[in-house]
Amino acid sequence: MTQFESRRPEIEAAPAQLAFIAAEKRDGVWKPGRFLEKHPIASVFLLDEDRAVTKAYGLHHALAADAINIAHPATLVICRGGRDDERGLVRYIYRGDNQLDRAPLNEVIGALLGL
Repeated sequence: MTQFESRRPEIEAAPAQLAFIAAEKRDGVWKPGRFLEKHPIASVFLLDEDRAVTKAYGLHHALAADAINIAHPATLVICRGGRDDERGLVRYIYRGDNQLDRAPLNEVIGALLGL
């Protein structure tokens, strides 16, 4: 999340919105509720406690060597501007193969600016 904060002006100029989703309960293992209270961020942050969102996008990771009932790390760029028929369209998706695999920051910024 912090890597995106340094690029905030570029992100805010794009016709998309940055949002973070964590497939975890507020008081889960990593205590995301407590973390966000201490370290607020400018972006939307959804705690997908019932995994409904991650399942809807095909990102749920039921079982693997490094994952049990969580989401694949993923980055999506979803249109928020432009024509009505473009709003809500996923224009870019990066789904990590494991819990350390993240989308390259410059690739994400390029997708945002390319909308």
